[in-house]
Amino acid sequence: MSLIKFNKTYAIYAILLFTIEAWIAVVFKSGFIRHTFGDFLVVILLYCAFKSIFNLKPKYMVAIVITIAFGIEFLQLANLLAFLNLEDNYWAKLILGSTFHISDLIAYTLGCITILITEYKNTK
Repeated sequence: MSLIKFNKTYAIYAILLFTIEAWIAVVFKSGFIRHTFGDFLVVILLYCAFKSIFNLKPKYMVAIVITIAFGIEFLQLANLLAFLNLEDNYWAKLILGSTFHISDLIAYTLGCITILITEYKNTK
Protein backbone atom coordinates (compact mmCIF):
# COMPACT_ATOMS: atom_id res chain seq x y z
CA MET A 1 0.00 0.00 0.00
CA SER A 2 1.45 3.31 -1.11
CA LEU A 3 1.10 6.29 1.26
CA ILE A 4 0.72 8.77 -1.59
CA LYS A 5 -1.95 7.93 -4.12
CA PHE A 6 -4.18 10.37 -5.99
CA ASN A 7 -7.89 9.78 -5.53
CA LYS A 8 -10.04 11.58 -8.09
CA THR A 9 -13.30 11.12 -6.15
CA TYR A 10 -11.98 12.79 -2.99
CA ALA A 11 -10.41 15.55 -5.10
CA ILE A 12 -13.80 16.31 -6.66
CA TYR A 13 -15.44 16.32 -3.20
CA ALA A 14 -12.72 18.68 -1.93
CA ILE A 15 -13.24 21.09 -4.83
CA LEU A 16 -17.01 20.99 -4.32
CA LEU A 17 -16.69 21.60 -0.58
CA PHE A 18 -14.19 24.41 -1.14
CA THR A 19 -16.67 26.05 -3.51
CA ILE A 20 -19.43 25.74 -0.92
CA GLU A 21 -17.16 27.15 1.81
CA ALA A 22 -16.19 30.10 -0.42
CA TRP A 23 -19.86 30.73 -1.20
CA ILE A 24 -20.72 30.65 2.52
CA ALA A 25 -17.90 33.12 3.25
CA VAL A 26 -19.17 35.54 0.61
CA VAL A 27 -22.92 35.23 1.21
CA PHE A 28 -23.20 34.79 4.98
CA LYS A 29 -21.41 37.38 7.10
CA SER A 30 -22.60 35.92 10.41
CA GLY A 31 -24.95 33.39 11.94
CA PHE A 32 -25.23 29.63 12.19
CA ILE A 33 -24.39 28.80 8.58
CA ARG A 34 -21.26 30.96 8.49
CA HIS A 35 -19.86 30.09 11.88
CA THR A 36 -21.10 26.65 12.88
CA PHE A 37 -22.04 24.88 9.65
CA GLY A 38 -18.93 26.31 7.95
CA ASP A 39 -16.76 24.82 10.71
CA PHE A 40 -18.58 21.49 10.37
CA LEU A 41 -17.87 21.48 6.63
CA VAL A 42 -14.27 22.65 6.86
CA VAL A 43 -13.09 19.44 8.55
CA ILE A 44 -14.85 17.42 5.86
CA LEU A 45 -13.14 19.60 3.24
CA LEU A 46 -9.73 19.02 4.85
CA TYR A 47 -10.41 15.30 5.07
CA CYS A 48 -11.35 15.08 1.38
CA ALA A 49 -8.36 17.21 0.34
CA PHE A 50 -5.96 15.00 2.29
CA LYS A 51 -7.65 11.79 1.15
CA SER A 52 -7.29 12.94 -2.45
CA ILE A 53 -3.51 12.73 -1.96
CA PHE A 54 -2.80 10.37 0.93
CA ASN A 55 -3.88 6.75 1.18
CA LEU A 56 -4.52 6.41 4.91
CA LYS A 57 -7.28 4.65 6.80
CA PRO A 58 -10.15 6.97 7.69
CA LYS A 59 -9.49 6.83 11.44
CA TYR A 60 -5.90 8.02 10.95
CA MET A 61 -6.89 10.74 8.53
CA VAL A 62 -9.66 11.95 10.87
CA ALA A 63 -7.13 12.05 13.72
CA ILE A 64 -4.87 14.29 11.61
CA VAL A 65 -7.74 16.55 10.52
CA ILE A 66 -9.17 17.03 14.01
CA THR A 67 -5.69 17.70 15.39
CA ILE A 68 -5.19 20.44 12.80
CA ALA A 69 -8.67 21.92 13.42
CA PHE A 70 -8.32 21.88 17.21
CA GLY A 71 -4.75 23.19 16.92
CA ILE A 72 -5.85 26.19 14.88
CA GLU A 73 -8.73 26.83 17.26
CA PHE A 74 -6.44 26.80 20.30
CA LEU A 75 -4.00 29.09 18.47
CA GLN A 76 -6.91 31.53 18.24
CA LEU A 77 -7.18 31.34 22.02
CA ALA A 78 -3.47 32.22 22.17
CA ASN A 79 -4.16 35.17 19.81
CA LEU A 80 -1.91 33.92 17.00
CA LEU A 81 -2.98 36.65 14.58
CA ALA A 82 -1.81 39.38 16.95
CA PHE A 83 1.47 37.54 17.54
CA LEU A 84 2.03 37.37 13.75
CA ASN A 85 0.81 40.96 13.34
CA LEU A 86 -1.98 39.75 11.01
CA GLU A 87 -5.06 40.84 12.96
CA ASP A 88 -6.04 43.23 10.15
CA ASN A 89 -5.37 40.74 7.34
CA TYR A 90 -8.68 39.59 5.83
CA TRP A 91 -7.31 36.31 4.43
CA ALA A 92 -5.48 35.37 7.63
CA LYS A 93 -8.65 35.99 9.63
CA LEU A 94 -10.73 34.01 7.13
CA ILE A 95 -8.38 31.00 7.04
CA LEU A 96 -7.15 30.91 10.64
CA GLY A 97 -10.11 32.54 12.34
CA SER A 98 -9.78 35.22 14.95
CA THR A 99 -11.71 34.12 18.03
CA PHE A 100 -11.85 30.92 20.05
CA HIS A 101 -15.25 29.29 20.52
CA ILE A 102 -16.10 26.00 22.18
CA SER A 103 -18.90 25.64 19.63
CA ASP A 104 -16.24 25.45 16.89
CA LEU A 105 -14.66 22.45 18.62
CA ILE A 106 -18.09 20.82 18.77
CA ALA A 107 -18.67 21.52 15.06
CA TYR A 108 -15.26 20.02 14.18
CA THR A 109 -16.01 16.96 16.28
CA LEU A 110 -19.43 16.45 14.69
CA GLY A 111 -17.88 16.85 11.23
CA CYS A 112 -15.30 14.17 12.03
CA ILE A 113 -17.96 11.84 13.42
CA THR A 114 -19.93 12.36 10.21
CA ILE A 115 -16.84 11.41 8.19
CA LEU A 116 -16.30 8.22 10.18
CA ILE A 117 -19.95 7.19 9.92
CA THR A 118 -19.99 7.92 6.17
CA GLU A 119 -16.75 6.03 5.54
CA TYR A 120 -17.97 3.10 7.63
CA LYS A 121 -21.24 2.93 5.68
CA ASN A 122 -19.39 3.17 2.35
CA THR A 123 -17.20 0.17 3.23
CA LYS A 124 -20.19 -2.02 4.08
